[in-house]
Amino acid sequence: MNERDSEQVAHSLIARGYEPTAEETEADVVLLNTCSVRDMAEQKALGKMGMLGRIAKQRPKVVFGFLGCMAQARSDELLRSLPHVDLVVGTQKFHRVADYVEELVARKNGRARPPGAPSNRAMDDIRFSIVDVAEEAASQETIRDHELKNQQATAFVSIMQGCNMHCTFCIVPRTRGAERSRSIAEIVREVRELVARGVKEVTLLGQIVNLYGRHEFPAIAAVYDRRNCSALGTSAVIDRRYKKSPFVQLLEAVHAVDGLERLRFTSPHPIGFRTDLLRALATLPKLAEHVHLPLQSGSDRILKAMHRPYTSAKYLSLVEGIRAARENVAITTDVIVGFPGETDTDYKQTRDLVERIGFDNAFVFRYSPRSETPAAEMSGQVPESVKEERNHDLLEVVDRSARRAGEKLIGHNVEILCEGPSRTNRSRLMGRTRTNKIVVFEGESEHIGQLLDVHITHSTGFSLTGIPIERPKHAWATR
Repeated sequence: MNERDSEQVAHSLIARGYEPTAEETEADVVLLNTCSVRDMAEQKALGKMGMLGRIAKQRPKVVFGFLGCMAQARSDELLRSLPHVDLVVGTQKFHRVADYVEELVARKNGRARPPGAPSNRAMDDIRFSIVDVAEEAASQETIRDHELKNQQATAFVSIMQGCNMHCTFCIVPRTRGAERSRSIAEIVREVRELVARGVKEVTLLGQIVNLYGRHEFPAIAAVYDRRNCSALGTSAVIDRRYKKSPFVQLLEAVHAVDGLERLRFTSPHPIGFRTDLLRALATLPKLAEHVHLPLQSGSDRILKAMHRPYTSAKYLSLVEGIRAARENVAITTDVIVGFPGETDTDYKQTRDLVERIGFDNAFVFRYSPRSETPAAEMSGQVPESVKEERNHDLLEVVDRSARRAGEKLIGHNVEILCEGPSRTNRSRLMGRTRTNKIVVFEGESEHIGQLLDVHITHSTGFSLTGIPIERPKHAWATR
């Protein structure tokens, strides 16, 4: 989500005539888009901006700014702690950044305030600093422009902002605000424009993506039959009616865009993964065989303390339903260890469930207290040494599971979408399978941005190595 927001800001600056530079010492504007999910992310951003202070001393006309979640949470406190910071912009104002940068550049160079400059923010006339963390109606509609790289074949599409779930460990509802969804028509228009520019895969983004539109748009009556539902393990009969959620309506509308090859979404919540979404997974061929489904804990007691409204048994049942709906689907997850009050027994329940499910991969986090969240004030805070031990132990379980998932593909041919040079070896190319596994291979520049088949020869557990295969003439119609 931060990557998508950063892209939007970059686009707005490039549209004003700015050029991106890889060297911060050459820049006229340096902006850090921040995250507040964990304390480590905030500390890294603060440390980085502190180091940038040396540039400010040498080049006082450079504009420095914080954007995003930490900016929203800390507001003008950031100006007091880092005197060279000029700009603090919250999560609903990314579309205002270019205007504010223009105003700050003008003032630093002794020019008048640009005509028509936005005024709904606080400004210090001595330091020329700007802070805007106010809410803005319809801000969800402003993250819609893309600065595509040459041959870029994948893109993120923001479909909503905010979150209403209020998990006790999470600061996001405070930094991102309440749920707000874009219209299906606007999202489809954006996807069509991306496809016209060469994009073959889009990922729909939302804080809880499968709760899209639940406040703005109605669910509709739909019909399913025994044939389509047999994979879901239901006892449906012909003409049985059910409710099709706004999110599934959106999936179907985006799926219908001509030229789109792959469709993904992240991140869903288990409570929003109902029969209509399972059916979409079973029946929409462009929908990739990958579901990222946050677990957080395998202990029902801890899930209740987290305000996660499901049990470990319901989560397991959902995983089984997803696997029944789509053959060879990959399931990944998020897990928090060391949540306040987590005992050895609670952790063992989490470990056992992760081992039983056999995730293709998982992000494992040590619990990080966030100010103004209920969990930060809970008793039974777990020592850092215990968190670290559990984190390391669970990662070993996940590593074994990821290796098994990768090894199953050795000797098989898989379809990948080539994204460009490998990050670890620029002389090789990388792409992703439909199950979101990274494949590295020897290829040609014309492969970038294209779908191709690769024969898998090796697996490290977290990436695969393969050899490109020439596709038959009519592969697009028959795959």
